[in-house]
Amino acid sequence: MCFPAKMDKLTSYAYKSNLRRLLLLLVIFLIASGVGYIFRSIHYPDTNIVVIYLLAVLITVWFTRSFLFGFIASILATFLFNYFFTEPIFGFSVENPYYIVTFFTMTTAALITSTLTAHAHRSAEIANEKEAESRAIYNLTNRLTDATDISDIAGITVFALSEYFSCNVGFLCFDENNMPEKSFIQQAPGGRQISREIDDIDEMKRRIDGLQTGYYTDGEFTDWPVHGRENTLGVVRVPIEKTPGMNDAQMQLLRSMIESTALAMDRIRSAELRIKSREEISKERYRANLLRSISHDIRTPLSGIIGTAEILMDITESDDPRYELARGIQASADWLHSMVENILNLTRLQEGQLPIIRQREAVEEIVGGAVTHITARAPNHEISVNVPDEPLFVPMDAKLIEQVLINLLDNSVRHTEPGKEISIDVKLCENVEMVEFGIKDTGTGICKQDLPNIFQAFYVSHADHEKHGVGLGLAICETIVQAHGGSIEAHNRKDGPGAEFIFRLPLEGPSDE
Repeated sequence: MCFPAKMDKLTSYAYKSNLRRLLLLLVIFLIASGVGYIFRSIHYPDTNIVVIYLLAVLITVWFTRSFLFGFIASILATFLFNYFFTEPIFGFSVENPYYIVTFFTMTTAALITSTLTAHAHRSAEIANEKEAESRAIYNLTNRLTDATDISDIAGITVFALSEYFSCNVGFLCFDENNMPEKSFIQQAPGGRQISREIDDIDEMKRRIDGLQTGYYTDGEFTDWPVHGRENTLGVVRVPIEKTPGMNDAQMQLLRSMIESTALAMDRIRSAELRIKSREEISKERYRANLLRSISHDIRTPLSGIIGTAEILMDITESDDPRYELARGIQASADWLHSMVENILNLTRLQEGQLPIIRQREAVEEIVGGAVTHITARAPNHEISVNVPDEPLFVPMDAKLIEQVLINLLDNSVRHTEPGKEISIDVKLCENVEMVEFGIKDTGTGICKQDLPNIFQAFYVSHADHEKHGVGLGLAICETIVQAHGGSIEAHNRKDGPGAEFIFRLPLEGPSDE
């Protein structure tokens, strides 16, 4: 905040205003003294001259609207009457003691008159200010009620503030990312509103962010931020030459009008967010329905293709070129079938249509089923398994947890060359009632830029662009594990090349018989 500049402008404005009032006071009393001389020359009584000075005091208070200048005028009237119109002339001594009573009465009457006049004038000013403030607030809030978007609110606010403060106010809007727009609107003569470019958006953002309360003054405007519930919504820009003349009541009114604008902008932003949220929900529903429909339609012919390819492989010699063609068809169809199953499972899990049936299952059987499935699909890869010697039973949905293991092993197979190590380690977590599944490989590992997003649906890592990945397997793994009350993580191995996926399941949980 530029308080020194503000104080300098206020001081300069007050000095000029008081100087004008003093000159007005001197002119009024010069005229009153001239009229007094005219009355003296035509032998009017001194009481008429006293009335002329009392009238001068009243006129001074009326035009200066200040009790201080009324007080000065009251004292000055007595001294001028004594100096110009009582014996001895052009002196402050008094020969006639009765004039002392006249001076006292004249001073008292002038002070009472100036006080009452200043008070009446001030009361009228306060009443007019309150009326104008109420009218301004009413007009603003009434118009803001009919606003349909942020630009309407900005235009209404600019017009209302410009009309009340008699200046060309501007308004700069902030977007949804809490960044200033490239231009702001400003009221122009003739009721028009013009658009002006911002010289430095980054500087404007930095300046407003560093402003906690109040306002900031630059070369042309005094900027007042419009704060919403969560972030900055805009900036009201009042011309700098108008700010020094504002009193406390006008400052308070400006803050009230800014708060009304902030409430209206928050209302519009909330409505826009609700509409956007409904659109996203509807879009997600349509997407899930489309994926489910496509998956159902594709799954049946895929099963036929896989079965036919297996039959062709059984009736064809392994050294026959047609055997490799049939195996390629079978592998591609099996991959596509797995992807379809992943899509169906993901949509069902997200919509809560795939129930989690927990029963105590033997970990060895679940791991063995997953390894058997992957070995049949990738016979050239060997998978080592390490499980506790004692039987370990964990509450889980066997089919879904086996799908998690299949997805993680399939991911390791795709990124590990045949003959290299792939392992599954199952162990109990220390001091925690959970069992840990670790899948390690010696492949290419995970890119650093992929680690934060690797469990997002449809996120394809850089390494999977050439391996037919669609970004669903790991997303399904995370969804299933979290539905069991567990957690999953991925990172690169520290003891060598490759990646490691670890998920944990609680040993105690509800059993669904």
